[in-house]
Amino acid sequence: MTCEYVAVSSVNGTIPTKIISATEDHSIHFRRVHLEDMGRVRTRKVCELDEKELSQEEIGKGYEISKNEVVPVTDRELQEMPLPTAKAIEIVAFVDADSIDPVRIGESYYLGADGQVAAKPYTLLRKALERSDKVAIAKWAWHGRERLGLLQVREGAIVLHAMHWPDEVRSPESLAPRPVELEESEIEQAVQLAESMTTDDIAQFRDHYRDALEELIEAKSEGKEQPEPAKGAGAGEGGQVMDLMAALNASVTAAREGRGESSENATVHDIRPRKKSPAKKPAAKKTAAKKTTASKKTAKKRSAS
Repeated sequence: MTCEYVAVSSVNGTIPTKIISATEDHSIHFRRVHLEDMGRVRTRKVCELDEKELSQEEIGKGYEISKNEVVPVTDRELQEMPLPTAKAIEIVAFVDADSIDPVRIGESYYLGADGQVAAKPYTLLRKALERSDKVAIAKWAWHGRERLGLLQVREGAIVLHAMHWPDEVRSPESLAPRPVELEESEIEQAVQLAESMTTDDIAQFRDHYRDALEELIEAKSEGKEQPEPAKGAGAGEGGQVMDLMAALNASVTAAREGRGESSENATVHDIRPRKKSPAKKPAAKKTAAKKTTASKKTAKKRSAS
């Protein structure tokens, strides 16, 4: 858990706060080991020029200008650089929450009031954010660089979201597929799938891979038989081409059964555009006109002969 002490600067004054990570890493981490004797394998820091193993005190920072030119930069030089937000989170603007592109939001941290002296200004800022339905844009320093942040309220606490600078977000234009033709029925089928899978409870989802991995580790550590692999797992299935209608029907049925609803009438029907009935009368007129023209041509040939 990360905990650093900074001040939030706003029009209401300075608020002493502490930054606490809003998330926890529950992933299972592995060590690199020598398979023969399970000895731990460590990374050695070796200079590529003299092949000498270095201590942490011998290692510094350098910026590579070209392949053969590196400019050294010391920690002291970095510390002496002007950074107004080195010990403060400076609020620079308030904006509507809907105006923030979710792609720009990164890691999240809670801001806790640091002592009783911070209680009133902290609460004042929280109330202002809640009542105005706005979020605050702020600048703050983290790991030796200035960052952009977003402040909003979550369950009575102020949350600081790290944000990417505008030039750090790549344009998705080159990733968009080429234009394709879609039938209205296909779009309707996709909408039906979205409606059948709509839920208000996203807390129901959990990391099943981590659960299975914990079972595997427990079984191996106790010398038990390893769990059976999940159905559908394994190679050779990823390249199959699935029928869209079958996939949609299966998804709709599974979603309804998961909510305890009847799977009857859960089929996604192929909605085809109605065909226009042929105009018989105009076609008959055209045929008659063709016959009349043909008769006139025959009569002319006979008279000419």
